[in-house]
Amino acid sequence: MPLLKDHRILITGVLTDDSLAFGIAKRALEEGATIALSGAGRGLSLTKRTARKLGDVGEIVELDVTDPDQVEAAAAELTTRFGRLDGLVHAIGMAPPSCLGNGMFASPFEDVATALHISTYSLAALVGAFRPLLQKSEALGGASVIALDFDGSRAYPAYDWMGVMKAGLESLGRYVAKEVGPDKIRVNMLAAGPIRTVAAKSVPGFSQFEDAWTDKAPLGWDVYDSSAVADTAVAILSPLLRGTTASIIYVDGGFHSMG
Repeated sequence: MPLLKDHRILITGVLTDDSLAFGIAKRALEEGATIALSGAGRGLSLTKRTARKLGDVGEIVELDVTDPDQVEAAAAELTTRFGRLDGLVHAIGMAPPSCLGNGMFASPFEDVATALHISTYSLAALVGAFRPLLQKSEALGGASVIALDFDGSRAYPAYDWMGVMKAGLESLGRYVAKEVGPDKIRVNMLAAGPIRTVAAKSVPGFSQFEDAWTDKAPLGWDVYDSSAVADTAVAILSPLLRGTTASIIYVDGGFHSMG
């Protein structure tokens, strides 16, 4: 039986077909899920265009995580369309250019606040808004929330304030998991190794990540292949990991454990 049969899942962050969110959406469909996608602002048209490559997408909702009214409206729309959610994939992250590749002293607080709102706080905003739908999950073990992560335990070249946002996301994920655990909602962070996506192009000196992973990941790492990330996401969304929450699950070829 498909791992996600009868699962209803909202996947955010699908902009292009090289994104991690797209790969997760594709695998979720292959495993029997019904999915909804979200997009925001000018990116919504791009999400709709990319969704055609996925085929059977159940719904596309407008969802700007910085607009509480849109978050509330999206939750209401999916309540009408889906009635429940068995999974939610948080694949949202953005930092103004000043926050990347300029060190820690160049960014004005306004830019840092923007990055924090979109990349970190949005996890709490989404889980809070969709909690009533997640509580209604009919999946074995309850609903599963995934926050896409990039190892927030260390400082990386040029990642700067986005590294701080990821560290905050990991901490927030644990606190959210503690709060919604009694509702049979689990929350985990999926820390992927570097993948060449449109988002990655905004990180100055991305080639340094490639070189580091090539040198140190015991299993090796292919920055053009996100299939292992998508497969792991499917496992987390499924009942297979129904006893796992508040955890960081690494899919990085083992790099994070190397000296």
